[in-house]
Amino acid sequence: MQGFCYTRTVKKARLLEQAKEFYSSDQVNQLERAIDIAAKAHAGQKRKSGEPYLTHPLMVASFLVDWGMDIDTVIAGVLHDTVEDCDLTLEDIEKGFGHDTAFLVDGVTKLGKVRSGMHDISSYLPKTKDNLTKFLIAIGQDVRVVIIKLADRLHNLQTLQHLSAEKQQKIARESLEIFAPLADRLNMGRVRVRIEEISFSYLDPHRYRYLKKQLKQRLGRFSKKLDSVREQVTKELTKAGIKHSMVGRIKSAYSLHKKLVKTEQNIDAIYDMIALRIIVENKDLCYQVLGLIHALYTPIPKRIKDYIATPKQNGYQSLHTTVITKEEHIVEFQIRTEDMHDYAERGLAASFHYNEQKLNDAYAKGKIATMPANLQWISDLQAVAARVKAGEEVDFEKLKVNLFSDSVFVYSPKGDIFELPVGSSPLDFAYRIHSDIGKKAYAFKINGKIVGFGYKLQTGDIVEVLTRRSVRPNLDWLKRLKTPQAKQKVRKELKNDPKTSKKP
Repeated sequence: MQGFCYTRTVKKARLLEQAKEFYSSDQVNQLERAIDIAAKAHAGQKRKSGEPYLTHPLMVASFLVDWGMDIDTVIAGVLHDTVEDCDLTLEDIEKGFGHDTAFLVDGVTKLGKVRSGMHDISSYLPKTKDNLTKFLIAIGQDVRVVIIKLADRLHNLQTLQHLSAEKQQKIARESLEIFAPLADRLNMGRVRVRIEEISFSYLDPHRYRYLKKQLKQRLGRFSKKLDSVREQVTKELTKAGIKHSMVGRIKSAYSLHKKLVKTEQNIDAIYDMIALRIIVENKDLCYQVLGLIHALYTPIPKRIKDYIATPKQNGYQSLHTTVITKEEHIVEFQIRTEDMHDYAERGLAASFHYNEQKLNDAYAKGKIATMPANLQWISDLQAVAARVKAGEEVDFEKLKVNLFSDSVFVYSPKGDIFELPVGSSPLDFAYRIHSDIGKKAYAFKINGKIVGFGYKLQTGDIVEVLTRRSVRPNLDWLKRLKTPQAKQKVRKELKNDPKTSKKP
């Protein structure tokens, strides 16, 4: 017991020390008071690890401080489980910490219940069949709610080893399917990568370890070459009087896994496993640096991407270029400003930084006064939520927000998760499992119902492949396939089949 008390005291002290760097003394005092209330509310509760339950909300709050969230959000992070798991009420929280904090705690509680399907949020929304739709509407109420939920999920993933194998798979699968894409849509790149890496390590540990080993080996072989390139570029930028910082970026195992899917598992075709990231003071200098790098090395034309002039869907901005050095080494560069880098790392959370943007009256009422164009989908959700709260009817079937951009996540009957490109067919899924299953497929069951070869997979589908030994691939299959690796396997099988290889 003394050890647990010591741990709790240390974590509390660390959080308060961390907070002092970003918040006023009054705000830090508020935070300390919230911690004491949470400690009392969670007294006697323990996590599966055996630690006091309070360690969890303290870590959630620590993430929120690190991400630059406002003090109301941080305090809500400390108190986020007190209403659902303890005797504390929303009225108690509002009385002690104000309407905003109580609103956020209430939102996190409801969002958790929506996600698990345990609650229909009927207190402010009508019943719907689609839990994901309700999930999105909850985001629209106040995006800070989902940022707290991301922090909550990240810490749960970090302590996943204490749960059963079945729960590990369930939580990791859900995190990869829902929370990582959600972090990506908020452009919280650093959070997305952490969620993906931990989830992937549980869902496919052998593949994860193999790719981590590949990355380590290639980094070891390439480090001296990269140092030489870094020195050359630094010399040129200094000569041109351009203030800058330069860091290396190593691709994550899960990102490498996704890239290998697109390159038919050819690791030598991936040029951005290791990249140099150059950060400068303004946008004009980004283009000046790009010109200097192209004067120094030979650029690969198809690999020059201007995400500054044309940002990605989630608002990401940067210049990317891949070059060939005089020593014939291939190197990728990413060039951006400090603001672009901050947004790439922390996304929307960066907008809430105490010194960057003060929350105004409009936002305090559940509205964000100004919303970047790339995050207009959040404003749309807020508008829908406001209409529902006002008692208006809303057609949820017409509400479409694509969190998953270019991927769908489907399941085998055993519950294994597979990521495939949007537009993939069940035949793509069959070949993803194994070529022997793909080439013998004669029919498919999606969610228990027979579908044709032309069916387009949707996220959440449970896919069963029906096989016969007598089945052979045919030319029509190539029209049904989306993934390059499946097409390659079918072409190889057709070439080796005497009945089709003679056809023109």
